[in-house]
Amino acid sequence: MEFIIFLGKLDKEIIELVRKANYSIVENSPICLNNKKYIGFHNKTQKLIVICTENAKKITNFRKKQLLNKNDNHKTKLYIKKALRHEATHMIQACNNNKIIGNIENIKKRLNKNKIKALKSSMMISGSKLNKELEAYLLEDKPRKVINAIKKYCL
Repeated sequence: MEFIIFLGKLDKEIIELVRKANYSIVENSPICLNNKKYIGFHNKTQKLIVICTENAKKITNFRKKQLLNKNDNHKTKLYIKKALRHEATHMIQACNNNKIIGNIENIKKRLNKNKIKALKSSMMISGSKLNKELEAYLLEDKPRKVINAIKKYCL
């Protein structure tokens, strides 16, 4: 899976924990072709997380020859890391009887305008509940919390 080259130590740990929770992770599944703006999907029934690496690379103008320089393609790395954490959060919610794991009022206070815009877009395609999406967007920037929540709710 190509997307792994964009991940750091904490995100690779998330992958290991996702697998221990009996989920699969696939890359560039046909569902990625449905909308080129989306970088990840969660399928609770199939226990599957999809990372759309090709979509992320197109959105962020990825340049292959720049991959060797750690400062280049920062945006691609960021998008893929956030997608993994976001979808892992939905997995955690599924492990928690389809409920959020945090306090929704605290979650709402912490989101910026860009996250809210992305949230509205996600809800249109996923049909997900507002609170679950809010929490997933918040935890995109908190890999340690994602790791701890997987251990607490899914293992």
